[in-house]
Amino acid sequence: MFQNLRLSMAWLHTWFGLVLGFVLMIVFFFGALSVFDREIDRWAIPSSRFEAQPMPSFDQVLKPVFETMQPSAERIDQLRNKVNGPVPTHFTTPSVWGAYTTHRDPVLGLFVGYEVPNAKEHDTRVFALRTIDPRSGASLPDDRLKIGSGFFYPMHYSLTFYWKDVGYWIVGLAALIMLAALVSGVIMHRKLFRELFTFRPNKNKQRSLLDLHNLTGVVALPFHFFFAFTGLVIFAGIYFPITHTQLEPLHELHERLDAEETGLPHDRAGVAAPMASVDAMVVEAQRRWAEKGMAGEVGFLAMRHVGDANGYVSIYRAGTDRIALTGEGIHFKASTGELLREDPPSSAVDSVNEFLTGLHLQHFRHWLLRWLYVLGGLMGCVCIATGFLFFVEKRKRQHAKQGSQGARVVDALAVTTVTGMVVATLGILIANRLLPDSMGAGWPERQAMERYIFWGVWALAMVHAFWRSAPVAQGRLNPAWREQCLAVAGLAVVAVLLNWTTTGDHLLRTLSAGYWPVAGVDLFMLAGAVVALFAARKLKQRTQRAPVLQPESSGPAHA
Repeated sequence: MFQNLRLSMAWLHTWFGLVLGFVLMIVFFFGALSVFDREIDRWAIPSSRFEAQPMPSFDQVLKPVFETMQPSAERIDQLRNKVNGPVPTHFTTPSVWGAYTTHRDPVLGLFVGYEVPNAKEHDTRVFALRTIDPRSGASLPDDRLKIGSGFFYPMHYSLTFYWKDVGYWIVGLAALIMLAALVSGVIMHRKLFRELFTFRPNKNKQRSLLDLHNLTGVVALPFHFFFAFTGLVIFAGIYFPITHTQLEPLHELHERLDAEETGLPHDRAGVAAPMASVDAMVVEAQRRWAEKGMAGEVGFLAMRHVGDANGYVSIYRAGTDRIALTGEGIHFKASTGELLREDPPSSAVDSVNEFLTGLHLQHFRHWLLRWLYVLGGLMGCVCIATGFLFFVEKRKRQHAKQGSQGARVVDALAVTTVTGMVVATLGILIANRLLPDSMGAGWPERQAMERYIFWGVWALAMVHAFWRSAPVAQGRLNPAWREQCLAVAGLAVVAVLLNWTTTGDHLLRTLSAGYWPVAGVDLFMLAGAVVALFAARKLKQRTQRAPVLQPESSGPAHA
């Protein structure tokens, strides 16, 4: 099909990158934002703007909250579609209580799982979720969207398209294609070391775009490869599921054997039992961690088979002092506080998996490395965006002569994915500051409205990109690029001003107080506004330079 391997790799790199580059752009951008998802949450929910807190007293703070938690009406309605029999409106026998936090979380996330009778297959639990202030146990409003951890972060790996896990599969396919694109890119560009130091911004547009594409791709090549690979490893359970296959009985047997080996009960005993002091168990767990030279706070605490004689408490350390995602779990009998098990060191295979997962999810304390993650993600965005632009610039004059719309369509989709995505992101942040606390009867929940506004703004950006794409069919630049850059600059400033006017937390106040989570989000948006204005200025200089080309009267059109 091709004269040599290099040409075949160029074809693969171009078309695979084009087809799934739109998905990868979303993954990289929201992955970069997810590095500081908890900080974005604090910006979006002013009631959570206080310093991160350690896990509070279970006996005094958490237990009373757990005892009042019930699944929401929405979750109960969803459950009715999954079970064979009637669904109770009030649940009385919890199977699991759980609390989790990170070193960047001022609030505490709680969940309670209830066993569901007559459940189909493995949907045997319904969960109640709540976010509380760990200082007092007071619940935060349930209708406030955690934009960072509850929307941007899931967008990074699922596109928030959960129907039959289709979003996970699309992102997984994009990650796999990205690995192929990286390998083919290396084969194409034989002089990688030279391209690492080559950027000629004053050359013609195509040459400058290709230099920047090569530079950002080569500099961040290890980052891109590693995160594409580890993302596939983390979600291997979805891509290669055990359930609903012939391996399912073996999987169930393995769980039971593990329970027998560890001494942790797999099932309820059916005998009611009181609960000993969990605070005392936490003190004992911390003492054991300190003896190993791993002193630290509790990151995750769970109680299984609540109120049963087989109930046990699992306490995991917040391992922010290491890369590997491990918790050094210690398990106690819930009714007596007796030590049941202390997790042994991981096997070699588990250790590798924990390291790869921890490096991808970056739960560790290292602010400089976090910013390097953001830089790597944004370099991935630049690499993909310049790839789109180079594709269009290389073909739009030829397509204009032939009367083809291929370059025009690709350009409009690129505008939608690059600048339109940023406009939509700023749109949801502005909506977060403008929407009332209560939406009123007949309106969707507040967090649902924020999501709708995000998708609506993105759809408007796409309409604008296609509407303004006519010059591309004449061999010129789409003015939507410049106009949406100006929109990004304006919306970023508006978001920062709205944060000031609605909360009083202006930059001078947050900077003087050293409250970096909110100050950092504002500064990041203002820096983005400066970059967008610079890009708009450069684009203005190029908008009218290209001559208008008329399409040929006849001849085949090629995309």
